[in-house]
Amino acid sequence: MAVEGSAPGRPDEAMRLAWVDVAKGLCIILVVMMHSTLGTGEAMGEEGFMHPVVAFAKPFRIPDFFLLSGLFLGRVIDRDWRLFSDRRVVHFAYFYGLWVLIQSAAKYAQIVDGAGPTAFLAHLARALVEPYSTLWFIYLLAVFSVVTKLLRGVPPAVLLGLAALLQIVPVATSSYLLEEFCARYVYFLGGYLFASRIFAFADTVRAHPTLALAGLGLWAGIEGWLAFAPSPLPGFPTLASLPLVSLLLGGAGALAIVAVAALLTRAGGIVAAALRMCGRRSIVIYLAFFLPMAATRTLLVRTGIVADVGLASLLVTAVAVVLPLGFERAIRNTPLAILFRRPGPLHIAPEPKGSVGVFRAA
Repeated sequence: MAVEGSAPGRPDEAMRLAWVDVAKGLCIILVVMMHSTLGTGEAMGEEGFMHPVVAFAKPFRIPDFFLLSGLFLGRVIDRDWRLFSDRRVVHFAYFYGLWVLIQSAAKYAQIVDGAGPTAFLAHLARALVEPYSTLWFIYLLAVFSVVTKLLRGVPPAVLLGLAALLQIVPVATSSYLLEEFCARYVYFLGGYLFASRIFAFADTVRAHPTLALAGLGLWAGIEGWLAFAPSPLPGFPTLASLPLVSLLLGGAGALAIVAVAALLTRAGGIVAAALRMCGRRSIVIYLAFFLPMAATRTLLVRTGIVADVGLASLLVTAVAVVLPLGFERAIRNTPLAILFRRPGPLHIAPEPKGSVGVFRAA
């Protein structure tokens, strides 16, 4: 999502930021893959070759997205509340509110279940205090940003320690917002506090690709073992889900994504270019993937044209990523562009000319 700042002009700076786009592209594809694969598997009543990929990525899939989200918070956190709120609260609130309406309208019959408009209004009211569906990520980014600004006077080590403790200690409440806050805040905070070191890490990876590849191989082996090995403790299905282990794997996996993105950026080629494009338009994919995903899954299940669950999951993932990008391109210069770009009148501070961050749209 857009954070205040200008697009870099120097080649070295552009290269340093290119890996961020590639990493965002990897992250958004992993998120879409998870929803597509699990939903397709459930609809078809079995699992396919995509399910192990989703299971492997589970420990780090969301932590890496939040770590990247915190990288550019430092550019606005010390600004006045008006500009900060425009970039990190109003921005997120606009897309959240708009797409809650769109997603809810698409599921109107399921939401009201015959109870009528009153039930729908009650649903929308609840969505103001409890994140709805896949949009919970956007909701939490606004909350994380405000909390971090309010607590910026707390010593970083103390704040990071408390955030880590919230993640380690299992929190079970009736509030999805509270549970996800406790489970994810440490990664967002880590991205903010260690931004300069993370960029330096990416530079080191690009400078020493052989060593980086060896490190990634070691990480992948450990990650795979812990992600699939059953846990001896009830309530924790795998070793990767155990307290403290999940925290370490989330952080290690986020850095692994940084390393992979840095290496892909160094190598160049069509894969890096495609991932970078997805990363630059990640808000488009994130907001709109649910509709083509659901439609494609329904089509494949009803027609039976693809019997293999793994292949069906892969097709659903591909369509859910590509179609939103095509749709955004088609409406970019039309009034419908407000679906992915906040209108100027809804800015409470001067609109940035260029931006970097988790999502590019302003």
